[in-house]
Amino acid sequence: MLMRGNFFKGLVLLLTIAMGVTVVFAEARGVKKKRALPHEYGNVVMNNLSDKNNIAPVVFNHWLHRGLYTCRLCHVDLAFAMQANGTAVKEDDNRKGFYCGACHNEHEAFGWVGKNKEGVEVKKCDRCHSYGKKVVFEKDFYKFTADLPHERFGNGIDWERAENDGKLKLKDYLEGISIKRKPLAIPPDTQVKAQVSDMPDIVFSHKKHAVWSGCELCHPDIFGVKKGSSVYSMEEIFSGKYCGLCHDKVAFPNIDCQRCHTKAV
Repeated sequence: MLMRGNFFKGLVLLLTIAMGVTVVFAEARGVKKKRALPHEYGNVVMNNLSDKNNIAPVVFNHWLHRGLYTCRLCHVDLAFAMQANGTAVKEDDNRKGFYCGACHNEHEAFGWVGKNKEGVEVKKCDRCHSYGKKVVFEKDFYKFTADLPHERFGNGIDWERAENDGKLKLKDYLEGISIKRKPLAIPPDTQVKAQVSDMPDIVFSHKKHAVWSGCELCHPDIFGVKKGSSVYSMEEIFSGKYCGLCHDKVAFPNIDCQRCHTKAV
């Protein structure tokens, strides 16, 4: 009986070690992550200070904001960092009219406090600080996007086509914050040579990107202004640099290769 007990203890130990090695091996090789559902794609949980102050973190839904405003307006004029939680927004900043507070002021969009139908003042904290809560939002993703053209990945929406077809009217200017500027001449499409044999070349459209991002969002912080000054690889894009700052996070994901690699071999 003692020998049998030792045998089983040894077997359990070997299995435990084997499982540990398997987990480490899997982590080393990498495994595919769960693909976000359409209404979740691009969402950012803002939690620099919420947990520390015993408040539910903010869930920022890109799909709604990108359906109303340009990316440039938030990331240039309002100075939101391109990395999640990179701005470290504080509630006091918002109440002074910075960051989210530039719009969420009961004029452009709902504020942190307002009045209900009966005229009674109510706080609206849950509309942003919604992580882990069952909050019924004013706009539902599937109703909001029902009439928009569909795509395969990401949100499942072809946002570019929706804007081009006039189904979305993007706001790109906030009074008192944005600078009135004359539009620049849009450079022609640029062909980027694919480095993999038989892979179609990339055709980059400045016109398509300028509608959403303007020029300032990409140049000069992400890409150099002079042609050929930025040298990068697909590995860097997959790791979230250059094009990967937007694609795989908010814009359509990198698995949709044919959206970029469009020039036939």
